[in-house]
Amino acid sequence: MKVVLFAGGLGSRLAEETTRIPKPMVEIGGKPIILHVMDIYSHWGFHDFVIAGGYKCMFIKNFFHNFHLSTADFTVALGNGSMVLKPVHPLDWNVSVVDTGLSTMTGGRLLRLRDWLDGDTFMVTYADGVGNIDLEALLDFHRSHGRLATVTAVQPPARFGNLEIEGNKVVEFTEKVRKHETWINGGFFVFEPGVLDYISGPAEPLEMAPLTNLARDGELFAYKHTGFWHPMDTVRDRDYLNGLAETDDPPWLQFERSTTTEPAAAMQPQARI
Repeated sequence: MKVVLFAGGLGSRLAEETTRIPKPMVEIGGKPIILHVMDIYSHWGFHDFVIAGGYKCMFIKNFFHNFHLSTADFTVALGNGSMVLKPVHPLDWNVSVVDTGLSTMTGGRLLRLRDWLDGDTFMVTYADGVGNIDLEALLDFHRSHGRLATVTAVQPPARFGNLEIEGNKVVEFTEKVRKHETWINGGFFVFEPGVLDYISGPAEPLEMAPLTNLARDGELFAYKHTGFWHPMDTVRDRDYLNGLAETDDPPWLQFERSTTTEPAAAMQPQARI
């Protein structure tokens, strides 16, 4: 099954990094965050990736073109330049990098990949967010409802203290505790080919009219993930994830088998590219 990774946005809120490299290539734990996302899929047996590039796409192309050399030990004959590579950590991934345009939005990027998707069910996510999603359970859930699209619903990471107020009186203050159920678009989609028919052109964000109309037609369901999930939108996010990535077992690779949730109505997600 193909896995599409959105990797074409400008990443302007992380400008201290993205003026020189595309956002998915920002390193956490010593390697680009896109590789951490790919590790999640690889854990569940999904190894066929299509990267939808845009901003600084050549950087991503060069990285994967040279990946085998940069991650292997080698012996080189200096007389004729012949080289023997010995991979240190062999990977059975297939990676396609497609330049889908500098200013193309997420829906348009997906539309431009139509010929790469083989007319089959495919997965989609953003190359700048990680979570310990049970992708087998996600796929089982998608197949159980039989509709065109599934979005993984997550609860946003707590950033601020929680105030409980009655009138003007604070009755409780709890630091960084989420008390109310709020669900947002966490990526990690599963789509049928018919989703592409909901996208009008390159300027359309997937998260606007396409998902809105899929929900209107009863074709969009939400898989609720209550485990770890965190995006890398800001310097603060990068530093937080970098600290977690330096552990032997980062939380996005701590998997527990989930049970398929009941179908739920999807939320209106935020637009991203």
